[in-house]
Amino acid sequence: MAQRTPKHHGRHATVRTGATAAIPDLLRSLGATPARVFAEARVDPALFDDPERKIALTALGRLIHRCVARTGCQHFGLLMGQRASLQTLGLVGLMVRYSPDVGTALRSLANYVHLHNRGAVVTLAVTAETAMLSFGIRHPNVEAVDQIGDGAVALMVSMLRTLCGPDWHPVEVWFAHRRPGDVRPFRRFFQAPMRFDAEQNAVVFAADWLDRRLPAADAALQRLLQQQIDALEARHSDEFPDQVRSVLRTGLVTGHASAEQVAALFSMHSRTLSRRLASFGTTFKALADEGRFEIALQMLQDTSLDVGKIAHSLDYADSSAFTRAFRRWTGTTPALWRAKSRSGTPRRP
Repeated sequence: MAQRTPKHHGRHATVRTGATAAIPDLLRSLGATPARVFAEARVDPALFDDPERKIALTALGRLIHRCVARTGCQHFGLLMGQRASLQTLGLVGLMVRYSPDVGTALRSLANYVHLHNRGAVVTLAVTAETAMLSFGIRHPNVEAVDQIGDGAVALMVSMLRTLCGPDWHPVEVWFAHRRPGDVRPFRRFFQAPMRFDAEQNAVVFAADWLDRRLPAADAALQRLLQQQIDALEARHSDEFPDQVRSVLRTGLVTGHASAEQVAALFSMHSRTLSRRLASFGTTFKALADEGRFEIALQMLQDTSLDVGKIAHSLDYADSSAFTRAFRRWTGTTPALWRAKSRSGTPRRP
């Protein structure tokens, strides 16, 4: 008999409406009636009157799904992201804008994005020559993940253009979904090589941009903003397992997901990490297993990668090992789950 599917958390993940506040105007520009679309999605349009209001991530995904269906615009998420900016990120956006340099700004974004979107993770990975700013949804039951990802990548590119100036250009832009039928809107906006069916949504650029000083840097204002952020963080000190999940979401697809590597990101020993997780009734192994399951579902649903490549990206020895784990999670094989999901069966089990 199949074992129980890993327990999912973050069911009440919320997003500030600021970065998606353009949805009603965007719908009108595409010939749709916002009131009708919001009603079909069972979302209160008043949520978008104030950028500090919160919407459940599942509700936002449902709304964007209906927006695509009503407008017929398959790049709706891209257009949504193009209309967002640092300002729409609220307090997090201010921390980014007034940082001393680009590297500090992007690390602030990665560290505090959960204050804007409690169902997402942003990671900055740096090598000798390149930097990669990535975005992922860690909530397992969200519709239109591909559209949300497109919007996030567009926002990250706009943000980097703002921070770095007109001479900045991405080396490559990654999308964690299949190649769309019409890539022209993507080419016009990104003006860079694009990679679809990628392991994650990401922007790759030259690492030396991280050292660029920012003209708006304000140490006194940043200290004040840090105090506000610390106060918000203190209110959510009981969310440590979710913070670990966020780090794992990217670590699992980049090969940096050992207990030691994750613990180091929290400036603690792996034994301390284990004790803290135990106090919440969970373990590192359970969170890693849960993370692999969620990433596997996303890749099977949204990309055309074959099972072998998905197994490799999740660090399984081979396809058979991955299939055994997937059968333990769901009671079926990856191939059968993918076929059912594309035939209209609910997106997540």
